[in-house]
Amino acid sequence: MNTERRIALVGCVKTKRSGVHPARDLYVSPLFLRRRAFVEAARLPWFILSAKHGLVAPEAELRKYEMTLNTMSAADRRAWGARVLGQLREQLGDLDGLTFEFHAGARYVEALEQGLGEAGARIDVPTEGLTMGRQLAWYTEHTRKAER
Repeated sequence: MNTERRIALVGCVKTKRSGVHPARDLYVSPLFLRRRAFVEAARLPWFILSAKHGLVAPEAELRKYEMTLNTMSAADRRAWGARVLGQLREQLGDLDGLTFEFHAGARYVEALEQGLGEAGARIDVPTEGLTMGRQLAWYTEHTRKAER
C-alpha cells in the first residue's frame, strides 16, 4: 500500500474575476481551470499559491488583485517562499515525508524547493518543461484518467 501523502499546490494566474469570490473561483484562465479540474478529479488536498496572499485555501474569500512573482525581486521571492513555508507548517504541521505536487510556474517552484527539501518534503512537477499548449493537453488527458 502506498502511504505517500501528496498535497497539490496550484499557482495563481493573472486572469481573475472582479469582486470577492472563493479563491477556487477567482482565477479564470484556461490553465488555472484545468489545473483545478485535475487536482479535484484526482482528489488531492490542495492549496493555491498566491503572489499576494501566499498559501490560500480554495474556499478562502479573495478580492481581485494584481501581483505576480515574475515581477518580484529575488529577495522578495525568497521572502514570499519563507512566508509560504510558514503557512504550510501552520496548515500541515511537520512537512517531512510529504510530497508537494506543483501545478504552478517555475518561479513558484524555485521559491519553495529549497525550503521544502530542507524540511524533508519531496517535490513533483508533472508538467515541468511543457509549453502552455502541452500543459493544457496534459491536464485534459490526466483529468479524464482521474475521473475514471
